[in-house]
Amino acid sequence: MNRPLVVGVTGGIGSGKSTVCLIFEALGMPVYYADDRGKFLLVTDENLKNEVVEVFGQESYDSEGGLNRVYLAARVFEDETELAKLNSLVHPAVAIDFKNWTKQQSSKIVLKEAALLIENGSFDKLDYLISVIAPEVLRVERVLMRDAHRSKAQVNKILAKQVNDTQRKRLSHGLILNDGKELITPQVLSCLSGLQELALMRDGKEI
Repeated sequence: MNRPLVVGVTGGIGSGKSTVCLIFEALGMPVYYADDRGKFLLVTDENLKNEVVEVFGQESYDSEGGLNRVYLAARVFEDETELAKLNSLVHPAVAIDFKNWTKQQSSKIVLKEAALLIENGSFDKLDYLISVIAPEVLRVERVLMRDAHRSKAQVNKILAKQVNDTQRKRLSHGLILNDGKELITPQVLSCLSGLQELALMRDGKEI
């Protein structure tokens, strides 16, 4: 089989990209959740764990090998340099993991869900990019309802680090509006139909 069409699904915090991906999954599309896999690799990939300890210290993990999320969050949340160091360790591990995962899929289309596909430039390696967009006020409300441990100030700081929807629209091939008014499923169905056509066209041209 030819290499599958690799589709990125991204969006700012609280946009609802995970909800969109669950609909894609219900329609039979395999989805790789990059952020979740990154967290998983941080506690299961021994090479990555060793690199994290080397850069951030033994305090990065507890005595049972679990990730000390409070410690690491305190190190990186307010410090862009420290965050960049952590990302430079996690992102390559996720890239390898995604490549291996993709090889195991039989679908002509695979989806990669990640929050920072645009911010870290990895969208350039994808065949197609979908952005889930929603009004910022609504996104903040969703996150505060979902994440009891976050303050509004923390959410606003996260928003400030992410690209805005104007940039997303410019860089994306497809958009899904999740504003609480437009139905999501018909948008996903329309998007999937276009992706299937694209995958068929691409198969015909693949060398």
